[in-house]
Amino acid sequence: MTTKHAELPGLHGIRMRFLALLEDRQTNIAQHALAAWESDNAADQCANLEVAQHVLHQIAGSAGSLGFAELGQAAGACEGSIVDFIQSAPSGNHDQLPEILQALDTFVSQSQALLTQAG
Repeated sequence: MTTKHAELPGLHGIRMRFLALLEDRQTNIAQHALAAWESDNAADQCANLEVAQHVLHQIAGSAGSLGFAELGQAAGACEGSIVDFIQSAPSGNHDQLPEILQALDTFVSQSQALLTQAG
């Protein structure tokens, strides 16, 4: 899950900060995914997924440059799926929701595995 490469001075500290934030971020993603799942209201589903999408965007934006390319790609894929879902929400097509929630669950598991490996 991690890429071994020569680290620039100071990069280790940034990576450790990223991993510390990742624990809170994965919890945030999981909470909003669960709230979207439990809601029957399309606006609430979109609002919860939008929060998760913003968190995923933060992860995707920094993970690759810190040596966590696989995690960054997974975050970017989840983010894109959520954006597509939110854009299709006005049409009332919510068939994608279970698939998105499964992808978010997989992402949270992947980030937990990374944290366990790094710990």
